[in-house]
Amino acid sequence: MNINENSIEQNLIELLKKQNYKYLHGSQIERNLDSVILEDELKNSLKRLNPLLPQSARTEAYNQILHVGSSDMMASNEKFHNLLCEGVTVEYEKDGNTQGINVKLIDLEDIDSNDFLVVNQFIIKENNNEKRLDVVLFINGLPLVIIELKNALDEKATLYKAYTQIQNYKKAIPTIFYYNSLTIISDGIDARVSSLSAPYSRYLAWKSPEKKENGIVPELQIMTERMFKKDVLLNLIRFNTVYEKQEIKDEKTGILSIVTIKKIAAYHQYYAIQKAIQKTLEALGKSQKIGVVWHTQGSGKSLSMVFYTGQLVVNKDMKNPTIVILTDRNDLDDQLFTTFGNCKSLLRQTPVQAQSREDLKKVLSVLGGGIVFTTIQKFSDESGEISTRDNIIVVADEAHRSQYGFTGRIDKDGDVKYGNAKYLRDALPNASFIGFTGTPIEKEDKSTPAVFGDYIDVYDIAQAVKDGATVPISYESRLVKIKLNREVVDKIDDLIEGIDNTTEGQIEKYKSKNSQINAIVGNQDRLKEVANDIVSHFEARQELFSGKGMIVCMTRQIAVDLYNEIIELRPSWHNDDLSKGKIKVVMTSSSDDPESFQSHATTKKDRKLLSGRIKDIHDELELVIVQSMWLTGFDCPPMHTMYIDKKMQGANLMQAIARVNRVYKDKPGGLIVDYIGIGQDLRNAMMTYVEAGGKGEAVVDINEVIASMKSKFEVVQQMFHSFDYLEYFKSHDVNTKLQILLSATNFILKDEKLKDRFLSELTVLSKLYVMSVPSFEAEKIRDEIAFFQALKSRINKFTPSGFKSNIEVDSAIKQIVDKALSTDGVVNILEEVGIKAPSLDILSDEFLLEVKNMEHKNLSFELLKKLLNEEISIRKKKSIVQGKKFSEMLENVIKRYHNNQIDTAQVIEELSAIAREMKLEDKKSDELGLSPEEYAFYMILSQNQSTEFLEDYKMKELIHLIVDIIRKNATVDWNKRDDVKAKLRLLVKKVLMRYGYPPDLAKLEADKVLEQSELLAVEFLS
Repeated sequence: MNINENSIEQNLIELLKKQNYKYLHGSQIERNLDSVILEDELKNSLKRLNPLLPQSARTEAYNQILHVGSSDMMASNEKFHNLLCEGVTVEYEKDGNTQGINVKLIDLEDIDSNDFLVVNQFIIKENNNEKRLDVVLFINGLPLVIIELKNALDEKATLYKAYTQIQNYKKAIPTIFYYNSLTIISDGIDARVSSLSAPYSRYLAWKSPEKKENGIVPELQIMTERMFKKDVLLNLIRFNTVYEKQEIKDEKTGILSIVTIKKIAAYHQYYAIQKAIQKTLEALGKSQKIGVVWHTQGSGKSLSMVFYTGQLVVNKDMKNPTIVILTDRNDLDDQLFTTFGNCKSLLRQTPVQAQSREDLKKVLSVLGGGIVFTTIQKFSDESGEISTRDNIIVVADEAHRSQYGFTGRIDKDGDVKYGNAKYLRDALPNASFIGFTGTPIEKEDKSTPAVFGDYIDVYDIAQAVKDGATVPISYESRLVKIKLNREVVDKIDDLIEGIDNTTEGQIEKYKSKNSQINAIVGNQDRLKEVANDIVSHFEARQELFSGKGMIVCMTRQIAVDLYNEIIELRPSWHNDDLSKGKIKVVMTSSSDDPESFQSHATTKKDRKLLSGRIKDIHDELELVIVQSMWLTGFDCPPMHTMYIDKKMQGANLMQAIARVNRVYKDKPGGLIVDYIGIGQDLRNAMMTYVEAGGKGEAVVDINEVIASMKSKFEVVQQMFHSFDYLEYFKSHDVNTKLQILLSATNFILKDEKLKDRFLSELTVLSKLYVMSVPSFEAEKIRDEIAFFQALKSRINKFTPSGFKSNIEVDSAIKQIVDKALSTDGVVNILEEVGIKAPSLDILSDEFLLEVKNMEHKNLSFELLKKLLNEEISIRKKKSIVQGKKFSEMLENVIKRYHNNQIDTAQVIEELSAIAREMKLEDKKSDELGLSPEEYAFYMILSQNQSTEFLEDYKMKELIHLIVDIIRKNATVDWNKRDDVKAKLRLLVKKVLMRYGYPPDLAKLEADKVLEQSELLAVEFLS
């Protein structure tokens, strides 16, 4: 059997049938094509799942589901999701009283009582668009999953093309997305899943928890056998889906708006949470040690905690538990609290923050329920029990830090003091404990397992990078640049011994050590060098890579002084207004602090504003300076560079550097720039990581990245083995440079495989280049990279509508511009290929002859193909028949060319013939005395044998009559109103029968006429 899109579709259906899904072809379902719900099945399911409810209640629920939509797709989707998960609340009359009752849409307890149906080739008509979806999964008649398939053997049918198709569907047929839970893209082998709001970079594979299958069995098969298991799919939709609100600034107007982002658990989160729920039930009232979930930083640990909590609070065996979320810092408490607060619909309640130990005691005095946030410091003394309940679950964030511990120590007064873990256990003696951490537990750490138990699940750096859950991090030492010698580094190590892991407030208490740190690390001459280097380094990065940066300083004094040095170099970066300026210091301050601190002091509200600004790629704020703020738990995807001028160790260091490992557009990786000598500390932290069983490198030395860049550069260079592109750099004449660029474009376009390989390899090279900037090696090849990127831009211009290849349309990587070309504004593709009269009619014989006689035949072909594609796109919007006819003609010619059935000269001739055919169609319209709109109807009716006997004047009469009927009945939104369309259909059918059409044909033709009318709806209203 040949592998194509159809066979891949059939294979998926067979896999789903093995999971006991029912199957129907779209053509087998009787329905209105403008309805996306299987209405009869939905009605049957409502009755089956709610047998004791009155019919009126089920009818009301049905109507609410049908009319869930609004102009805001995400609001509609969230509204429906809540109805799906919680049921539809309806009111009905009973014994003269109005009662509220819940109508279930799905049954999570009896999975088999739900109806699972897979449908392929599902046609939807909406807003003059007709789309055929490859595969849709219906649960109880609701279209919850959309699957877009491509052919694995067609190198152009990529997953990104499938993703693009989904985005196009959202615009063309938005209604089905009101009900969508998951969208899947696949080529039969690779498969990715995400939500309707996700960018391409957040579509991830669903892997097997039994890792032996991964990489051997096709991803689509694993997804079907694992994720599409009926209980897993329903659990994923119900308990592992959240909606978050984000503040976005409009790039042009600067106006802030709130957008909704829908997030689905990745496979590692889902399976870890299922294990954690099971371990929780096992530990309850027994060992009380649930375990530790170690998921590397940036892989969604905070959301995993949300998913765990959301599932736990409704578990009947838990008897309405209280969840205590425990952190060891106030700023972390606030960050995590915000994340949970965004997910109230999943949690079914509003979390609260305990302001004191007494407040915590009050919250826990109830019999059950509630989600409360607190810090470990509230358990730092021997104040006795807070609650003896056994349905309290303590969820600790970063469960291994030094604040936890049972070990006793003797203080300066000779008293024995214990770690906070002992006081925590004393306060909540019957609670059960689970820890979530982004870094491993150290071997010597006996306290963490004593409190929480063993690892429940491990998701390490190697797996996270491989899955695309995080990006790799590179490390660059700049110690040589600022002349920080070994002796000074050792001196700093001595000074910070015993004060590592402290907050910005605590470090100030070590007055003598602090002043020495300020004197050495904060030396003015040294800070001038650091400031100079950061400014030049960051500007070089920003020139090629849109994003943000963070500078980490030893003390607040150093942070303030470094800020002053930087704005002395770049005064325009400073602004007194918190909502303006390119650089800010993020820190707290008290009235006891020096005057120089006061202008940088921030409140919680201020930090929220700055957080929104640094996360917004369109905001001018690009650099923040911190001492301890935002080094853990702070999520800023656009952040690509961290400048470290602070000694850190162990888990704190690993967490800090993870600020730059978040996925963002096509961000290739993050970069750590070291000014203080953390290299050995990184190696020590990695030893702990490896000892705990972690795989993968926390950071990759920048020299390895540079070596990879040079290697990939050679690969691209060798593609031009018979073309001397270096001539380009020897000329200073813009026209000569353009001619060489044109010849190079023709050289690459001569072979489709060479073109695809060049575009693919250059994408990788561009990412490696960006990761290597600034460096001597990157600067050395900058001009040649610029040439290759310019060449890629030229090639992209020849694709239909200038569509960019791969995922560059959503790119953070900027193109290097050759200033010799940029100043001349060379943008017109016709001028580039030597045609000096772009105002010519592209269908004229004169234009076609000019294209045919072009020197570069490969460019002739690409140019004609692009222009015809654009012309057909215009015609598709005006005439159904012309759009279909010319699309098929163009596809046929291009297919024969790619299959080597015709050569370049022949393909140009055949494309020219299509252009001439278009010109003839336009001419015929004029000859008949018909407007372009009337001619569109003529083409529909002239295809039928029933009109062959009609003379031209009679045909014109019929067309005028039909157009007149439609114009008279066209009201606002007439094409969306079934009553108006039914009336028009009947009127057109009667007219056709009057002109000799048999009744059955008249009905078919009336449908076609109506379809054409909908295309021209706007014209008929004008």
